[in-house]
Amino acid sequence: MPGLIAPSDYSQEPLRHPCLRINAKEPFNAEPPRSTLISSYVTPVDFFYKRNHGPIPLVNDIERYFVSINGLIDNPKELFMKDIRMLPKYNVTATLQCAGNRRTAMSKTKTVKGVGWDVSALGNAVWGGAKLADVLELVGIPKYSYRTQKGGKHVEFVSIDRCKEEKGGPYKGSIPLSQASDPEADVLLAYEMNGETLNRDHGYPLRVVVPGVIGARSVKWIDSINIIAEECQGFFMQKDYKMFPPSVNWDNIDWSTRRPQMDFPVQVTVSGYAVSGGGRGIERVDISVDGGKNWIEASRSQKVGVPYVADSPSSDKWAWVFFEVTLNVQRNTEIIAKAVDSAANVQPGTVEEIWNLRGILNTSWHRVQVRVGRSNI
Repeated sequence: MPGLIAPSDYSQEPLRHPCLRINAKEPFNAEPPRSTLISSYVTPVDFFYKRNHGPIPLVNDIERYFVSINGLIDNPKELFMKDIRMLPKYNVTATLQCAGNRRTAMSKTKTVKGVGWDVSALGNAVWGGAKLADVLELVGIPKYSYRTQKGGKHVEFVSIDRCKEEKGGPYKGSIPLSQASDPEADVLLAYEMNGETLNRDHGYPLRVVVPGVIGARSVKWIDSINIIAEECQGFFMQKDYKMFPPSVNWDNIDWSTRRPQMDFPVQVTVSGYAVSGGGRGIERVDISVDGGKNWIEASRSQKVGVPYVADSPSSDKWAWVFFEVTLNVQRNTEIIAKAVDSAANVQPGTVEEIWNLRGILNTSWHRVQVRVGRSNI
């Protein structure tokens, strides 16, 4: 991509809010404090978690920047930003979440590898851009396609940034063509976040947003889009972000036995959010103060003044749901929170049931020890 990256540009770090909890400096990974995370339904850009696998690129000539679309298609194209902006613009409210969210809690059971995320490696934003389904039509792929005439079944996103796991090559990932070409899946090539131009931390000038799927598939700093026959063979599709049972360790792991993780299972924290993958709504959030013997159903909300109903057209299906309940706590206790989504998926009761060597997808019941008059939430 001519005129895009100067070698020195990688050292120019963006300005960031001082309240962020930095989990790694190189590459930069950080999350907001718990209290800040749920202070608003739409997460301010400054408080949106930062997840990177390599140095952050700087596009220094937006006029020359383009995305190439290649692969198993008859009509490859190079799209400049002006071409993408000419397509209908959509705003999609969607929660993105790192698969390693709540990894530190899983490590308390048994040590796992990965960035030590607390509970705030997620955020809810209004993403603006062109639907990927509209972009694919420009290269001859009709909406609701599952296969191209040349045998393409997956859409691969290749980033500008480079990472050590790819031996200095680009970060990449893919989703099925059937999802990419479905306008109702709301997959975007986004150039705005919360009504403003994307900043560098979040993928300027262009990123993919795949709602309802782990954040690793929402590739930032898009360089090219490839239509391919099989899933992307990149490191983060084939040798990371897969869910294994607790019996698997680094000595007996066989990456080929599991598919790449896509949808995010239901998850909740006492701090007040619940989120499920695949566009499923939150049917119920239950809270217990007696070890799970009795449960109290919490109220749920998204937008102020609009009653939340799971899977209702008035609700944002790709976004988190806030919950609230008033509890009478008379002594020191453990508060437990668990959620059920609209497909009746429930959270496992303990971390031990889902422990895995990469420390991903910790969707177990969230437990918080509370002292009357003082809390460690």
